[in-house]
Parts: sequence; structure tokens; C-alpha cells
Amino acid sequence: MWRFFAGVAACFLMMTGAFLLWQGKAQEAPLPEAPAVAVAEQPAGAVLQAPRPNRRRAPEASPKSREEKRFGRADKDDDGRVTREELFQPRQKAFAKLDKNGNGTLSFDEWAVRTVDKFANADKDRSGWLDAPEFATTAPKPAKPRASCACG
Repeated sequence: MWRFFAGVAACFLMMTGAFLLWQGKAQEAPLPEAPAVAVAEQPAGAVLQAPRPNRRRAPEASPKSREEKRFGRADKDDDGRVTREELFQPRQKAFAKLDKNGNGTLSFDEWAVRTVDKFANADKDRSGWLDAPEFATTAPKPAKPRASCACG
């Protein structure tokens, strides 16, 4: 008996599904035509862009212009070429500051002297360790804020 009711229920579900599929194929109302947009003459291959809302944001720099800026910083004499001396000069100055005895080699003690001096200056009570207020004095100086525009 249960098989009979299960068969009737299955038939009913199949007929309902067929009816829903048949109704789903009804024609939908057509969409209205898109309004015509007046476009000025564009050269061949030009990409059309949608108008942007007014935003006051500076345009992002392209990777090429960033690389050009980096190249300009390295090219000290502005001759369009970066020589070995131009590239190593800033590093040589930093090395010379660390090379205390001027022998052209950097020992661990010479390299670590900046950190040792920083610790000694921060340890005001000469206890050999830094408490929280003393440690706070070793924080690096905040970077100067950069101008958000290239106007100067």
C-alpha cells in the first residue's frame, strides 16, 4: 500500500516539476534600448572610458615613473648613466661612519658600536639593563611626512 502512495507522490512531483519548467519558458518583457551616448571622434585603437565621478585623489604613479625616479636619484651628475662610483657612494659614506679606525675593514665591534652606544646613552642609571621608559628612548625617529602631491 505504501508503494502505491509513494508512486502517486512521485508522479505528482514529476508533474509539478514539468509544469514549472513549462511556465519558466514564458517570454520575458524585452529590455528597453540603452540610451545613445555622444562620443567624440577617437583615434583608431583608443580605449573608451566611462566618465568618472569627481574625486580629489592624485593619480597613481606608474611603475615606470617610479623606476625613473629611482634612476634619477642614483644618477648624481645627471648624465643619463649610473656609474659604479655613483651607485656605491652612499654606501661608502655609511661604511666610513662605521669604520672607526679607518683601516677599510669592518670588525664586529666597529659594526656593533652604534648599537652599544645607543644602549649606553639610553641606560641613564647605568644599571646594565633598560626599563620601559629608558627603552622608549631607543625608538627610531618618526619619518618626516611626505607631500602627497608632486607640487613641491
